[in-house]
Amino acid sequence: MPLPFLPLDFDLTSLPVWTVTPEGLAARLDELGGSVAAFARACGFEATAGALIVVPDAEGGIAGALFGLGRRGDPARTPFLPGRLATLLPPGDWHIDGPLEDETLAALAFGLEAYRFGRYRDAPQRAVRLRLPISVDRNRLGATIEAVWLARDLINTPANDLGPAELANAIQAVFMAAGGQVREIVGDDLRDGFPLVHAVGHGSDRAPRLIDATWGRTDRPKVTLVGKGVVFDSGGLDIKSDAGMLLMKKDMGGAASALALAAMILAADLPVRLRLIVPAVENAVSGRAYRPGDVVASRKGPTVEIGNTDAEGRLVLADALALADEEAPALLIDLATLTGAARVALGPDLPPFYTADDELAQAIAEASVRVFDPLWRMPLWPAYRSMLDSKIADTNNVATGGFAGSILAALFLQRFVEAAESWVHVDVYGWTPAARPGRPEGGEAQAIRALFEVIAARHPKPAGVPTEPLPDAV
Repeated sequence: MPLPFLPLDFDLTSLPVWTVTPEGLAARLDELGGSVAAFARACGFEATAGALIVVPDAEGGIAGALFGLGRRGDPARTPFLPGRLATLLPPGDWHIDGPLEDETLAALAFGLEAYRFGRYRDAPQRAVRLRLPISVDRNRLGATIEAVWLARDLINTPANDLGPAELANAIQAVFMAAGGQVREIVGDDLRDGFPLVHAVGHGSDRAPRLIDATWGRTDRPKVTLVGKGVVFDSGGLDIKSDAGMLLMKKDMGGAASALALAAMILAADLPVRLRLIVPAVENAVSGRAYRPGDVVASRKGPTVEIGNTDAEGRLVLADALALADEEAPALLIDLATLTGAARVALGPDLPPFYTADDELAQAIAEASVRVFDPLWRMPLWPAYRSMLDSKIADTNNVATGGFAGSILAALFLQRFVEAAESWVHVDVYGWTPAARPGRPEGGEAQAIRALFEVIAARHPKPAGVPTEPLPDAV
């Protein structure tokens, strides 16, 4: 699907979208004057957030469009609001004429709004294109949009067409295209080195696997991403309800987001040694499925009592994090659709993140605001560790009582990270339940733009090193 932007051809004409606020409406209409002002006043246009009217010209064509930004303090007035133009404007080529809160975020929202998932039915892209302001970095913008589209495609694909092998293929396509390397450990070969991954995935007819992808010189700072790749979560023998299972194709949203973040790093050619580790499994019900009460060793060594088979994500992540930690990366990030408790606490749009690194936490918080990619720090509260105690093993994968579920999951994971200089865990939802500007309903890559900002700031590309340009179709 091509990006919805005009190519770099200044001979192409485009129609104006006049952006306006309620406070500045009268002055703006006086400035535009003539039939534009008369038509807008006749229509009762008030410039409320997201309001749009298309203004005709004297010949019955289109002179332009007026788009309302809303009043200051209106919650709908966000940097992503102009994304609505991708679905509101009639077909044609357009440019924005007027104030915007952030030109780059407006263009990003437009591109993200234009996403269509068309694998199973025709979902043609609307023939609406936007001329980018000269202030916008076309290459970085295009790479970000394509990365998010990739994650959305993977999350939206149902589990019958996206199993562990297909997820591995997607990772291989991204890394091999950039000159990276990918290795896989599959099926019973996981039993000794990755026993928790094997235990969770062994119940499915589709073999579990550990995907380990690398790119970049080994003497560069090590940035390692880990993504939860549970392609479908039935809950295992602690089976979910039908309603709880309905969206579980998205339980590999952490892996999809981690791959999208990796794609952004690759496109930017950041001077890092990048590693992506994904434990890809299906948590299924069968005679081979692991059971409540089982005790399973971990790669790192501690034994884990299975208190609930539906807390499988932290198990596969434990082995993956242990592998990542063995080479002591400078930065270790895991992304996972891990707990319903995170949604109860913060809802679907605001993922919590956990880290013991205060400087890193501050950088993530600031970046999340700057790029409009919300995240909220939650505490790794050490007093709760005892809630995961087991009477027969080193730890349990869940606690009784139902309190602090997202914190306890993070504390469980923390046990498997010791050598990394900095570690952050992000508990994403991976889904937009109700469409908003720039975020169509369906699969969503959360946190990756903020995390990319942090990584790029820590490891900037040296000045004067060219980045491969995107094709002129952008």
